[in-house]
Amino acid sequence: MRWANVRYLYKMDVRARIEQLREELHAHNHRYYVLADPVVSDREFDALLEELVGLEASHPEWKDPHSPTQRVGGDLTDKFEKVAHRSPMLSLSNTYNAEEVAQWVERVKGGLPDEEVEFVMELKYDGVAISLWYEQGNLVRAVTRGDGTTGEDVRANVATIRTLPLQLQAGAPDPLEIRGEIYFPWPDFEALNLARREAGEQEFANPRNTAAGTLKLQDSKVVATRPLDCMIYNIDAQTMSGAEVECHSEAVAMAKVWGFKTPEGRRLEVAQSVEEVMGFVSHWNEARHRLDFAIDGIVIKVNRYDQQKRLGMTAKSPRWAIAFKFETERVRTELKSVRYQVGRTGAVTPVAELDPVQLGGTTVKKASLHNADQMARLDLREGDMVFVEKGGEIIPKIVGVDRSEAHGEGLFAPPAISFPAACPSCGHHLRRKEGEAQHHCPNRIDCPAQVMGRIEHFISRKAMNVDGLGEETVKQLVEAGLVRDVADLYSLQKEDLLPLERMAEKSADNLLQGLKQSKSVPFERVLFAFGIRHVGETVAKLLARALGSLTAVRQATLEEVTAIEGMGPVIAESVTTQFQEEAFLQMLDRLVSSGLQTEVIVKAPVGDAMEGEVVVVSGVFDTMSRDEAKAAVTAHGGRLVGSISSKTTMVLAGENMGPSKLAKAQKLEIPVVGEQDFLRRIGNI
Repeated sequence: MRWANVRYLYKMDVRARIEQLREELHAHNHRYYVLADPVVSDREFDALLEELVGLEASHPEWKDPHSPTQRVGGDLTDKFEKVAHRSPMLSLSNTYNAEEVAQWVERVKGGLPDEEVEFVMELKYDGVAISLWYEQGNLVRAVTRGDGTTGEDVRANVATIRTLPLQLQAGAPDPLEIRGEIYFPWPDFEALNLARREAGEQEFANPRNTAAGTLKLQDSKVVATRPLDCMIYNIDAQTMSGAEVECHSEAVAMAKVWGFKTPEGRRLEVAQSVEEVMGFVSHWNEARHRLDFAIDGIVIKVNRYDQQKRLGMTAKSPRWAIAFKFETERVRTELKSVRYQVGRTGAVTPVAELDPVQLGGTTVKKASLHNADQMARLDLREGDMVFVEKGGEIIPKIVGVDRSEAHGEGLFAPPAISFPAACPSCGHHLRRKEGEAQHHCPNRIDCPAQVMGRIEHFISRKAMNVDGLGEETVKQLVEAGLVRDVADLYSLQKEDLLPLERMAEKSADNLLQGLKQSKSVPFERVLFAFGIRHVGETVAKLLARALGSLTAVRQATLEEVTAIEGMGPVIAESVTTQFQEEAFLQMLDRLVSSGLQTEVIVKAPVGDAMEGEVVVVSGVFDTMSRDEAKAAVTAHGGRLVGSISSKTTMVLAGENMGPSKLAKAQKLEIPVVGEQDFLRRIGNI
């Protein structure tokens, strides 16, 4: 057999394997995220996905924007394409009481004389409206509401949402337009804010704004790290008429069959009377506090599509639907005092201690005051009666003071609560950098609160994941003088632990075993565990994978860190400054001698055609996405950087490469390689 035929048959086998993997992974994604009924373990799923990533990197000529690998993001965009909606995305009329709902029902029945009218009620998700367009079963556009007539196509970002199908199940209409709400679940939002707080970054205000901002990010790889979700709420009536579906509630049931996440249980109901409608509203006005996502009301619709069509639209909203909006809950309670939390990075956060009060189904005893500016704006005094709301239905916050109950005037008024000048943990003078909202304690080494915070971060599940070591034990270890930094953990002996309160032999053995096992944690997580300001999980991975080892990170210059894709000047300065601190470096030396992982374990590349090359990828390519081009570089032994510098050895350039990048490459005499030449070099042509 001729070699050309052998190679052809080999490539056909590879392509068949790629298609098989894509089909299997789509099915597993659907079972896991939509049906909650997985049939393979996470490890088995990851192995299949890893195989597909490798094959696609080796064969960018078979790229597919609907592949399961696109869930991880990677496309960069300077702007989003403006797209006209096929039908307007109108806002709903709002109401806040039962009387207005009854009046709306009467208007609906007046527009449908002598007809039985059925209403469907569903939760009003507090998120971002999105219109999803499918052609030949594939997601081709995801268009934001915009002004209702024209929105922006954010498909690359929406494709990272695992509960949304990139390919529909068999039997779905073609084409299909379906609309839903993208939102940020509360537990994930809280986890994101916790990570930002620990990294010394400003927290996000609420889930809705965070979801909206995330969808507008230019790097879909960052979007993929934020676990957005989506719930379907409307299916194009004309599409459904072709599917012989007569009403909205039936259409929602069909959408689940096609692969979408739809309301379950009592989250969607059908009613015939105002009393039944208001019963649903009343139930969720209380039960909303038990949901793991935010809702701000209930949407009430006429169920049948033919009746919706006859009722028609006003200039701003449909006549066949209305939104019942819940009132924002606000309570009044007494401010007892203000205490100050010192985080692991030294950031000082004021927390209000309140007379316990019920709010949103929970007892609220404290509320965040954020920073000194917020305290000054509120002009707080101990004993003030304050108004408290839940920001984004999650975090209690003080929004005002009841001045009608002032505690005296002039000389008789108690003094305003002022932000402390010294650290409440160690007494060091606090500092506040220009342009930053928070005060920081600069005593990194000896501040007990920072020491305990860094150790708690170091041993946490997403970092070193040390079993047998909890918050109380950390406190005992620090107070007993056994541990002053994280490196001291690996010097602990059993006889050091046994005198501690509630520390039996078995507990001590478990703790020491947990420390031993943590030595096998990958370097990316070790780097995250160091607790460097502005270095969260994602940044730690980018930094570790770009530089490869602790030695390289330690020796990296500001220019080199800034050049890594995903790094900005603030992160780069934080990293390089940290690795110049003598006490930190001494601690690192002790950690290294303890046996922690200090290098990224790199899988063998599929080829060595790019070995030794330091590559910047720029522009738009014909046969592959930018993410696929980057994967092909690393799969053949090359190293990626985000910007051109004297250490760059090659620029892989597609169309529309920025003129400033091209000029810089030419000035530094760096080879600029086109797509076809690159593919020839790695053997794909």
